[in-house]
Amino acid sequence: MKVLYSLLAVIVLVLVAYVGVGLLGLHSLFGVMIPYAAGAVFIVGLVYRVLKWAKAPVPFHIPTVCGQQKSLPWIKANNIESPHNTWGVIARLALEVLLFRSLFRNERVELRRSEKLIFGGNKYLWLGGLAFHWCLFIILFRHLIYFMEPVPSVVLFVQDMDGIFEFAVPTLFLTDLVILIALTYLFLRRVIYSQIRYISLSSDYFAVLLILGVVISGVLIRLFYKVDIAAVKELAMGVISFRPTVPEGISLLFYIKLFLVSTLVAYFPFSKLVHGAGILLSPTRNLKNNSRMRRHINPWDYPVKVHTYEKYEEEFREAMKEAGLPLEKEN
Repeated sequence: MKVLYSLLAVIVLVLVAYVGVGLLGLHSLFGVMIPYAAGAVFIVGLVYRVLKWAKAPVPFHIPTVCGQQKSLPWIKANNIESPHNTWGVIARLALEVLLFRSLFRNERVELRRSEKLIFGGNKYLWLGGLAFHWCLFIILFRHLIYFMEPVPSVVLFVQDMDGIFEFAVPTLFLTDLVILIALTYLFLRRVIYSQIRYISLSSDYFAVLLILGVVISGVLIRLFYKVDIAAVKELAMGVISFRPTVPEGISLLFYIKLFLVSTLVAYFPFSKLVHGAGILLSPTRNLKNNSRMRRHINPWDYPVKVHTYEKYEEEFREAMKEAGLPLEKEN
């Protein structure tokens, strides 16, 4: 039912854009006003979430490590697995952000028949997640051609490399094919495996299906339903320069894709997708493991009134004697 509700939500979004543009002709609303509103919600929501995370106190020193901490000179330390300085933290975060290192190494936990708890990696999940994120980055980078004039040579180079094999005419980009495979795997993984299905929420399915809708509509526009690229660029340049114009000749499918993208952008700060902005603020990743080099004191560790055992025994001495409990002081 969670999958059906999420799929129904995406279908409703498609129908809203279809009715709004195809039947009511609200091109300015779906081409200019809704993207502006989605961008404003994205910026305000993301800033709010990041500031909220940044202001959260970290009273305890809690870096997650799996390597030898720096101590005596003759003991070899691992400055990436257990970083003791800033460069080690930067290297660790870079590997986490760019290569999903922790997911590659330690994601699966199994209880074997021998009653042993086995920790291991899930290479398929790591590969699917890595392929999806990197393809998404390249696709977003490619789309800069619609927002810049003249287009930087590096953007054109990435676009040429992405379509180097020319599977079809017009070109089917490699990233389009790979991201479809990766998203399909990530979706089926949640549906097929009972453990993952049990902990999955409707919002988890909705995010994947919404991104799938954006990607599929983009592939359909490129391969089957022609769009006036010049008109799309005119619209994009007008929106980004705050001089919006809505040229004629842009297909309905483009407005459907744009509405799905706007929904995704507005939904991003309030969903689990925002983890990409929060990973750098995670104290388990961005703290140095230097507890043997300096003492970390909890700033909230203020003096409190305690009831010592000596006072406890003095207060209940007679009752403890009567119950036969041992006493440190007989008198």
